[in-house]
Amino acid sequence: MKESVRHRLQKVVERFEEIRRMLASEEIAGASPQFRELSVEYARLQPLAERIERYLGLTRELAAARELEADADAGMRTLGVEEIARVQGELNREESELHRLLLPKDLRDERNIFLEVRAGTGGDEAAIFAGELYRMYARFAESKGFAAEVLSENPGEQGGYREIISRIVGRGAFSLLKFESGTHRVQRVPATEAQGRIHTSTCTVAILPELDAVDEIEINPADLRVDTYRSSGAGGQHVNKTDSAVRITHLPSGIVVECQDERSQHKNRSRAMALLKARLLAAEQQRQQSAQAHSRRLQVGSGERSERIRTYNFPQGRVTDHRINLTLYKLAQIMDGQLDELIAALQQEYQAELLAEEA
Repeated sequence: MKESVRHRLQKVVERFEEIRRMLASEEIAGASPQFRELSVEYARLQPLAERIERYLGLTRELAAARELEADADAGMRTLGVEEIARVQGELNREESELHRLLLPKDLRDERNIFLEVRAGTGGDEAAIFAGELYRMYARFAESKGFAAEVLSENPGEQGGYREIISRIVGRGAFSLLKFESGTHRVQRVPATEAQGRIHTSTCTVAILPELDAVDEIEINPADLRVDTYRSSGAGGQHVNKTDSAVRITHLPSGIVVECQDERSQHKNRSRAMALLKARLLAAEQQRQQSAQAHSRRLQVGSGERSERIRTYNFPQGRVTDHRINLTLYKLAQIMDGQLDELIAALQQEYQAELLAEEA
């Protein structure tokens, strides 16, 4: 293990012990803000500190095994050789895990997200597939105990959506879906195709982390144009009588957001402003990332849409993620929301990229 890594681990242990002492002291009351902050940091460091202790225990076992290997007795030497092989294997695994745990954390990982799915090239077929993609993500969110709240939708003429925007609420939503931003391609025979020809259509997906209050960016009210209109969604007679839907245009950037899901104009305006702030922050982050990380294949949270990231081939029943060259012949299960295998592979690849940068 590199000396720089050892130094970082030592700093973690020292800080963990320092927090333990502070939490046990009488000076820090259990209900104080400082106590809560320290408790959160303690919980964050505890898995890493326990892993470090396990690693240090194995290094002591390795030292003892090497003493056996140098023993005058042949039987003890044989035992020492066997122990060295066993302990060294465990040490290697623990070292790899420690490297992973030391990787920089994405502070947005625990946040709710805004999920935007839009039909691209392919006309009605693209809109139909956009509806299927949204259903896939909604089912995945449901399987994780998350809630999906539709903010606005623009249905396609033959089904699906030209555009649908929703808010996914659940701790860790961004960490699971942040790699889904990009262009998704579908290859299949559309229901409207009379001659049985395979068509290729595309949809774009954008994943935007919802901002915490401390991260919110300042927006000049003079830069906004706010329009109200009658909602086109469900809601009976109410939506035909009140202008509850809200459209906000950010004049400097040209970004337009809408929300029509709630009956209250106030609630719709609040949701639309939250989405606008998320988009503005994402645009700034994408600008910074494109300047700093041209080589990274997984543009985390950038919303990059110009590059095809995944193909869904229905005739062959396969899904291919082009960023990591992964093909799974589980199209039906994936479209039903079973995304765990895909997401785990993307997370592992991202961690490998970070480890390579640390090396």
